[in-house]
This record gives sequence, structure tokens and C-alpha cells, in this order.
Amino acid sequence: QRGGIAVNEYLQTDDEGIYALGDAIEVKDFINGQPTMIPLAWPANRQGRIVADNIYGKKVKYPGSMGTSVAKVFDLTVATTGNNEKTLKRLGIEHRVIHIHPGSHAGYYPGAAPIALKIAFDPNNGKIFGAQAIGMDGVEKRIDVIATAIKGSLSVFDLQNLELAYAPPYSSAKDPVNMAGYVASNIIDESTDTIQWYEIDQLIENREIVLDVREPIERRSGFINGSINIPLGQLRERLHELPLDKTINIYCQVGLRGYLASRILTLNGIANKNLDGGFKTYSIVFGNNNNQKCKVEVDDAGVAHFNCYGDKK
Repeated sequence: QRGGIAVNEYLQTDDEGIYALGDAIEVKDFINGQPTMIPLAWPANRQGRIVADNIYGKKVKYPGSMGTSVAKVFDLTVATTGNNEKTLKRLGIEHRVIHIHPGSHAGYYPGAAPIALKIAFDPNNGKIFGAQAIGMDGVEKRIDVIATAIKGSLSVFDLQNLELAYAPPYSSAKDPVNMAGYVASNIIDESTDTIQWYEIDQLIENREIVLDVREPIERRSGFINGSINIPLGQLRERLHELPLDKTINIYCQVGLRGYLASRILTLNGIANKNLDGGFKTYSIVFGNNNNQKCKVEVDDAGVAHFNCYGDKK
């Protein structure tokens, strides 16, 4: 289907005496079971051992590939495993995603750098479909942990309880992987509900209420046009300013204060949603690329694309 050599689970071609492996073959996607081509060194090396075992008569099956990979882009590290949101939408697989922005290690220890981590999961049972991360430090460690969790059939609930190595120079008492598990689990058990960055502008156009719970000084660095500002510390005393018959769409910087605000509103009977990843995710996506005007466009399949128009400087 992808133009590669078709093989069975033993890496045999249609001639049982001929094996094929590596970048040239189609493999089974470990997440969705569809044929795909994943030209990476680890699968190719693993396939070499499997072919040797099968020639020897051991009958070893190749379970498929997740596409776990990492790359260095200048000072940043980018890593991924499993299926991304675009693939899941294309295949019509029900899913939810979360974005978090934890530090690579304890913030009070020098050298901590932010990590942007995204996880896609099944909202019914917490099955992990895939993850992507980018940052300056600790990125590949978190993706390796999540890749191992996927291989072991762990869910986002299990991520909460992973006992990972901790010391301030290396992690936080709650590792970013643990935090991702908490956030995803809160969505599944309906402790909170979220909206995505590409839904916000339509809400503003529809004159829906978008509530910024950050401090006023934080808005000097940017805010969502059309949003109102009630800092989290004042929210309980100013609930009367919010309508009871509308859904309040909350955001903060990265999502934590938005979650706390969501709990306050929920306990007071006010419907609400929290912006996943907070203003940090939104502002990264909706920045201008030099002289280009950038915006989000959703295609007929419901997939959001970040498109830019105009000439660069």
C-alpha cells in the first residue's frame, strides 16, 4: 500500500525462502495495525535479528513499529513515539490530546528548561496512542518512558503511578510523565473538560466568554483578544460577574491555574472548559512568522493546519 515490500509477521515475502527487512519493507503500525513504512535504525536492526532467528528455525514474529525517534534541531531536542493527532484523525480513531509545559527538572535547581509534551489517548479507557515532546533537556527520557508504557499496554492512569528516578538535578518529585497522566486522567474521569487552541478564536467570534485567570501583569506579555480578566485569587469573590447560563472558557499560562479555576466554577454550578496547554500553547501556535500572516484552517476531515501566507522578510 505504501510502495514498500510486503512481508508477513515473520518478515517473509510471498516466497517463503526470501526475507526482506529494513527501510524497504512495509511494517504493521503497532498502534493502529495499518501497514506503514518507518525507516529507522532500531527497527531495521531488530528485524535483522528476527530474520536470522527465523532462518535458524525459531519462528519469531515481528510485532510492528511505533516509530519512536529523536532528533537534534540546533539547541532543541524533538522526540516522538506512536501515532500523532493528525494520523488518529485521518483514521477516524476517537481520541483526546493534552499539552503540558513542565520543567526538565526541579525549578529551584539551576539549569531547568521547559519541555512541551503532548500525549494522545483513548478517552474511554486511557490507552496511550502516542506522544511528542520538544525542549532543551530531558525530552528523549520522557518519550522513552512513554514508548515503554505503550509497549507494556499501560494506560494514562498507570502513568500517574510510575516510580521514576528523582533528584532535583534530573527531575521533579512529580515527573512530567506523571503530570501528563494526572491531566489525562482528570479528563477521563470528568474532573475537568478542555478545549483546544484551534477552537478559541471561533468562541471569540461567537461572543462566548473566555476568562483569563492570570494576574493583570501577565497580560502585558500577551492575552487572547476578547477575553476578560479575573485573577484566580479573586475568582470566588467575583463569581457574580459571570453568567450562570453560559459555558465559561478558562485559560491561564500553562493550564494549572485554569484547572483550579475550573474546579471552583464546577463546585458553584457554572459550566466551564479549560484551555488545554494554556496561553503558552495558544501563543506559540498563533505567532507571526516574520511578515507572514499565520492562521489555523480546519480541512474537511476536521484536521487543523497552521498555514502562513505572505512574503518573508
